[in-house]
Amino acid sequence: MSASILVVEDESSIAEVLVYNLEREGYEVRVAERGDLALSSIRERMPDLVILDLMLPRIDGLDVLRELRRERSTRALPVVVLTAKSEEIDRIVGLELGADDYIPKPFSPREVTLRVKAILRRLDYPDQRDEAAITVGGVCVDPEAFTCTVDGGEVPLTATEFRLLHLLMQRRGRVQTRERLLNDVWGYPEDVDTRTVDTHVRRLRCKMGPRADSLETVFGVGYRFRGQ
Repeated sequence: MSASILVVEDESSIAEVLVYNLEREGYEVRVAERGDLALSSIRERMPDLVILDLMLPRIDGLDVLRELRRERSTRALPVVVLTAKSEEIDRIVGLELGADDYIPKPFSPREVTLRVKAILRRLDYPDQRDEAAITVGGVCVDPEAFTCTVDGGEVPLTATEFRLLHLLMQRRGRVQTRERLLNDVWGYPEDVDTRTVDTHVRRLRCKMGPRADSLETVFGVGYRFRGQ
């Protein structure tokens, strides 16, 4: 069964380009032209991924993203935000709110389809789901249950945050470069902007509270998870 994608975009010409290219790859694509319609569409029938423009009528993209991350049923729903190159602050806020990635406008349709493929591919990783839970210094990730706890309390993570933390804990004590994390977690080539990694690590630290120091920055190199 083909994956379903919701494109949230009010500019019809851009929506048409996205729909054409995604359908050509075999995806089932729906379109919502406003933020409120996007939320209604998602609640009515959950897509596998959302491509979300930030500049929308009625409810803007950032508020749509806030709502999706607030609700338990959509907390892990993959979201890629579309931003104009001049909207640097919105791009950063989008990642801080839990977007899995961003694509700047104007964009290459090929880049969009490649990133969508990478995100959908990494959501289905049975080899990791079959693994036992990992506990290090009060932090526990359980791939089978798709849960994370810190000192016994559950911490809600997006799918990308979970995969990133799980990988760092698997490789604890070893430094992971941003480029390697982009490849192993996001499935992207090394020439993609590494700020995506930095923002996700920052979000993980905020959620981990007193255990935030477990995620160590190795300046000029990357990140590692400390502990035995």
